[in-house]
Amino acid sequence: MENPDPTTMPAITSQLTFFREWIKHPLQMASVLPSGRPLARMMAAAMPAKARCVIELGAGTGVITEALLQHGVSAAQLLVLEMNATLHAILRRRFPQAQVLCADARHVHELALRTGVLAPTGADAILSSLGLLAMPPALQHDIVSAALAVLRPGGVFVQYTYGWRSPMHEQVQRQLRLRCTRVGMVWRNLPPAQVYTYVRDDD
Repeated sequence: MENPDPTTMPAITSQLTFFREWIKHPLQMASVLPSGRPLARMMAAAMPAKARCVIELGAGTGVITEALLQHGVSAAQLLVLEMNATLHAILRRRFPQAQVLCADARHVHELALRTGVLAPTGADAILSSLGLLAMPPALQHDIVSAALAVLRPGGVFVQYTYGWRSPMHEQVQRQLRLRCTRVGMVWRNLPPAQVYTYVRDDD
């Protein structure tokens, strides 16, 4: 039977699609499996109350994108970036009302300005599924500083990790004056994942 809601995708389909892309591009993908729905819900719940303008980095097959829409974020105020061309095409089909771009997260600032998705004060939240833990500090700095440039005062950068500590290097946190908070652990994810938020100390 055909799925009546184009924004939803069966978990097994999402996992197989993601795994196939991991086989093709193991260095580009943060995991062999996409985020689970419990993790996606925790990520969405970590945003500021009544968050409207949201940016997602590394959306994969769209599990977190789906959770954002269910959380009440308008597709018209959602910017989604995914660098993998195959996954980007899936996202475009699933979320035609959102701005879904095949792009590097390091360019999020200029892309957000170009698309007109940003509110005048900036984005309320940026949710990242990027593999920060595996990145060198310089690359982390480039991506996170570009993201911070589009966040409004008080906006939140939300990141999950399969590691047992904050995935953002301490040097990068100091350089960007970020305060880190552990939101919680999602044991029902495969593998289990932790969610962290980062806000600027001067906000």
